[in-house]
Amino acid sequence: MADLWNVWWAWIVLALTLAIIEIFVPAFVFLGLAVGAVVVGIALGFGGLGLVGASPAVLMFLFAAVSLAATLGLRAVLGVRRGQVKTWDTDIND
Repeated sequence: MADLWNVWWAWIVLALTLAIIEIFVPAFVFLGLAVGAVVVGIALGFGGLGLVGASPAVLMFLFAAVSLAATLGLRAVLGVRRGQVKTWDTDIND
């Protein structure tokens, strides 16, 4: 199981799984996580940054950092638009 961290296709499968979850639970959170998993998978696939044989802690840190940046970027681009907030004028019990 520990060797699965360093397999590039496992990260791509994780990214696809997270992207499918995003379809059913639209919140832009899972899409940011999918972007992070794709970046780690591509970095492992091409051997970039010397990640071949990297420890799971380094891979998880890269995944977390890229996922956070992607989530914040998606939130800024696709997030809540102005005037989208629902304001209630009446109460259902009135």
